[in-house]
Amino acid sequence: MKLSEIKTILPTLENVEFQLEDGTFVPEHFHVTEVGTVIKHFIDCGGTIRKEKTVSFQLWNANDFEHRLKPSKLLNIIKLSEDKLGLEDGEIEVEYQNTTIGKYNLEFNGQNFVLTNTTTACLAQDACGIPEEKQKIKLSELSSDSSSCCTPNSGCC
Repeated sequence: MKLSEIKTILPTLENVEFQLEDGTFVPEHFHVTEVGTVIKHFIDCGGTIRKEKTVSFQLWNANDFEHRLKPSKLLNIIKLSEDKLGLEDGEIEVEYQNTTIGKYNLEFNGQNFVLTNTTTACLAQDACGIPEEKQKIKLSELSSDSSSCCTPNSGCC
């Protein structure tokens, strides 16, 4: 989800709720402790230099169980970040600590914001040395063209 999308969605909501892909909810007393830009400048295993730029939200749970972040407050935090940091429209990544700090993509299911799992991948698979995965086929699905192979009791073997 891009920053422009969350800015469009927030005014339509009464509450801001985040949930994980498994259906569990981030406790409703969460705080958004950071909004900013993350720039990752790196070299992949194939030697290609890359740069990624994302918008980062950090969610944090405190012991103030009466705290509730309203959509207008989150929208104000985003606008302040745009004004003070020059925050640009970009894909949002969310940091949230469950058993460890996780990095998630963000989606909206029509009611709640959903933290979707991210994965790692090799960006230079052609240079990485990992063999290409072979196509798996079942022998029973091979066509039986009798002119190109022997059949039982045909006398060809």
